[in-house]
Amino acid sequence: MQLSSQLGCQLPVSQCRRVHSAARPVPRRMVVQATVEAAEASGEVSIRRRPPLGNDTQPCGPALGYKVGNLPDINQPRNILEEIVWYKAKEIEVFREKQPLPMLQALARQAPPARDFKAAVVAKAQQTGKPGLIAEVKKASPSKGVIQPDFDAVRIAAAYEAGGAACLSVLTDEKFFQGSFDNLARIKAAGVSCPLLCKEFIVEAYQIFKARVSGADAVLLIAAVLPNQDLAYFMKACKALGMCCLIEVHTEAELARVLQLEGLEGHLLGINNRDLGTFKVDLAVTKHIMDSPSGQEVKRRGILMVAESGIFTPDDVAFVQEAGVGALLVGESLVKQGDPATGVKQLLSLA
Repeated sequence: MQLSSQLGCQLPVSQCRRVHSAARPVPRRMVVQATVEAAEASGEVSIRRRPPLGNDTQPCGPALGYKVGNLPDINQPRNILEEIVWYKAKEIEVFREKQPLPMLQALARQAPPARDFKAAVVAKAQQTGKPGLIAEVKKASPSKGVIQPDFDAVRIAAAYEAGGAACLSVLTDEKFFQGSFDNLARIKAAGVSCPLLCKEFIVEAYQIFKARVSGADAVLLIAAVLPNQDLAYFMKACKALGMCCLIEVHTEAELARVLQLEGLEGHLLGINNRDLGTFKVDLAVTKHIMDSPSGQEVKRRGILMVAESGIFTPDDVAFVQEAGVGALLVGESLVKQGDPATGVKQLLSLA
């Protein structure tokens, strides 16, 4: 009797094939969906990854669609971040049609090595005695609309660098922030030497490869959207590409959860002072979280913490620095200025 040697199987080949067929690995996308649904049900994440009852519109051909009416309110996004995240599934499918993942993976292998994002932040902080500045290249936002009508991504990036920014954050979301991966690539191609963070709403590894190919040295990961299993997976993907992660939290509970991940010391954590439901900004959020037991653990472990949102003045910088952060991510207050280089110097009291 012919036997299969695969995995030491001692069954006849025909029977063994049936067994292995029945136990065929589940596609990762299905595993991810099950993980996300479990995380949402347990309260691990506060942002639902997709409409719970499915999309209300289904394509029926190139020019036709079928719309499902009278879906309950539960199938509507609860806040702007959820609306953005739900749209990403559609956006990624469009990207995939133009650049399949194997193509991005090949391009990533050919790309120059990523620059050390975290080291650049630390070095600038040591040089200036101020938190290392991650200056954001951003044209618009859902809450403010167009922030800088005279928007030139390369000009703004070069001005930030000249003013003393340690690194740059580049918005790549098109629909809600009027950004693009092209802006990221153009800044990289222009010779800006500051390491670049891809400010994207990451929900799939595909976006990480696209960020790397576009010139990013780091990516943003949002704990309110991603359960720890996804965060760990994306951190590994970034490590394989030589990239760094900025893992963003909004609450003490999110920070406590994220601190369970291995290898955080090689990345950055961020506290976003913006409430996801109301979009209200309060710098006291940073102090509250840094004063918490989880915040004290961050300090003990020497993890680099970034304060995000609501930083407009030197007094704001001093407040969050006193709270224990080692870096800042600032967008609106800088990008809307006519001279971003001077804005950077004034914010950090370097002028």
